[in-house]
Amino acid sequence: MRRTVRTALAVGILATSALPVRAADVVIGVGDWPSAQATAHLIKAIVETRLGGTAELRSGATGELWEAAGAGEIDILPEVWLPNDRTQVATHVDGSHAVTLLSRGVPARQGLCTTKQAAEAFDIRSVDDLRAKQTADLLDTDSDGTGEIWIGAEGWNSTRIEKIRAKSYGYDKTMTLIEADEPVAMAGIDVAASLGEPIVFYCYEPHHMFALHDLVMLEEPAHDPTTWTIRSPDEDPDWLEASTASTAWAISFIHMAHRTGLEKDAPKIAALLANMDLQPDAIEDMTYALIVERTPPEDFARAWISANADRVDGWIED
Repeated sequence: MRRTVRTALAVGILATSALPVRAADVVIGVGDWPSAQATAHLIKAIVETRLGGTAELRSGATGELWEAAGAGEIDILPEVWLPNDRTQVATHVDGSHAVTLLSRGVPARQGLCTTKQAAEAFDIRSVDDLRAKQTADLLDTDSDGTGEIWIGAEGWNSTRIEKIRAKSYGYDKTMTLIEADEPVAMAGIDVAASLGEPIVFYCYEPHHMFALHDLVMLEEPAHDPTTWTIRSPDEDPDWLEASTASTAWAISFIHMAHRTGLEKDAPKIAALLANMDLQPDAIEDMTYALIVERTPPEDFARAWISANADRVDGWIED
């Protein structure tokens, strides 16, 4: 990120507080990225306005939320990204069966992006370009001899995988891999796009940034599962050296998950989750409203329910 952006203050417009004591029918885990926050607030609003229940929001990093869900302290995980969360799924879904992963998945994409303007003006089009000194110089904002790429927030599974991808492709030698909260990174992208400056960053879709800016993903070889061996720190202390990922991300999917047993404890809420069908365009619209238009998430959720009453009716089982 640009030096000026690194010092930008993130505005916590979507902050939720960690609640140590359960005081509601369900506790919803809230990840620190916009679409998870939007979906969490939507579920909370439906539970409270249409099902007559109560819901609490509990924020945390991905690993923390999974551990809490596995311990029965969180009832709902609004967004489980696969393949990103495969280790947690193996532990808490396939292993202990403490969490149930719902089968419905929303298609998603992940990769490295730049603006279309930067791609054309500076000829940054492929991950291979990231190994070139010319590209490193273009992305070097602190004159230390390496470029800078935002690879995600600390604690995201995708951030760990992006480290593996950088090592596997070899641009970890030419680029400094920046971990920072997403609002700070998005501010940097906004500045670079407005000034026509070169920038490369981890990106995922659905995301409001694709509606806000003309973005393109860098070219890379199509996903080949034989080139992906992903280890986590829990599996191997030398996880980075033991892992490889030298082709593009596989097509990704976003699932919901809930505490096993929710079907018996709160059948209407469990049925709601099983029936919810949020397509990528709806998720993008939600995050755009929250982040760009700065609509308070509680207000947006209630307005969305009112505007989509028939759709919500279809999610609720008598």
